[in-house]
Amino acid sequence: MRTLLIATHVLLMLAMPILMVGLVNRTKSWWGGRRGPRLAQSAWDLLRLLRKQPVTSRVTTPLFRAGAWVVLAATLLAALVAPMLGPVAPLQFGRDFIVFAYALGLARLALMLSALDTGSSFEGMGTAREASFTAFIEPALFLLIGSAGVVTGQASFAGLIGGWGAHAGFAWLAAPAVAVLFVLLQAEAARVPVDDPLTHLELTMIHEVMVLDHSGPELAAMQYAAAVKMTLYAGLIATLLNPFDPLRDPVPAIAVSVALMALVAVAVGCVESLVARLRMRLVPRYLLLATAVAGGALLLAGVLGAGGFAPALAGGVK
Repeated sequence: MRTLLIATHVLLMLAMPILMVGLVNRTKSWWGGRRGPRLAQSAWDLLRLLRKQPVTSRVTTPLFRAGAWVVLAATLLAALVAPMLGPVAPLQFGRDFIVFAYALGLARLALMLSALDTGSSFEGMGTAREASFTAFIEPALFLLIGSAGVVTGQASFAGLIGGWGAHAGFAWLAAPAVAVLFVLLQAEAARVPVDDPLTHLELTMIHEVMVLDHSGPELAAMQYAAAVKMTLYAGLIATLLNPFDPLRDPVPAIAVSVALMALVAVAVGCVESLVARLRMRLVPRYLLLATAVAGGALLLAGVLGAGGFAPALAGGVK
């Protein structure tokens, strides 16, 4: 059963990003009164880019072209650690959430270095913004992981997130946990209101300005990596809210996880249709708000545990 769940996880990790992007675009089109592109349109766009010959500047080094593939590889590594189907993940070991966080950090570093390698001050501006804003992501993530650790006493990322919902008192923590993960999704995947993947206004560009010089397969790798980031955070939200145990009820658990991830994509599309992109000076405050909510969740988890609302706490954390 565990092998089947791991295989399903890998399949979702590879295929779900296409569906997620399609659902976001269709939702935005619906709000705009248009039919919108097909759900699998992004797959055809990626295939088109893979067939193109990349064009690179003569001032770039091999670091520029390697950066896109490092971004994709590091993002896929993080997706192998992140649970999507309950307390099971292909790569699962003690304190693996550190690998998750720093795999995404490596992806950001490779993205910024490849942008700087172009020698463009325009892309350097986007790199500075990316470095400044994403510095607020890790505190919120680790505070949220700490909240799950206080309640569950687990050491692996899949055990923390997948086993959190089974404990009494989770109803008090579900809303802040989902809110924090949704903000992290917006920041990591370059979505509104933190960033806008469709913007071409230089005063507001962050992620898109760093990939302006990429083309062909390298641009496809960058776009697919961004979709995988959105998918893995949607998978974390689905794992938190899924009421089924995949080891006992695999079919309902997988179906509910896919449905919840699709609902997250619809929610992203609704936000991007109804909310404007934040001003640059407000983005750090928005991300700090997620950190504050995660810190509040950690305090609440400690209070609930001390008050006896988490029976497993006594056996899991001494």
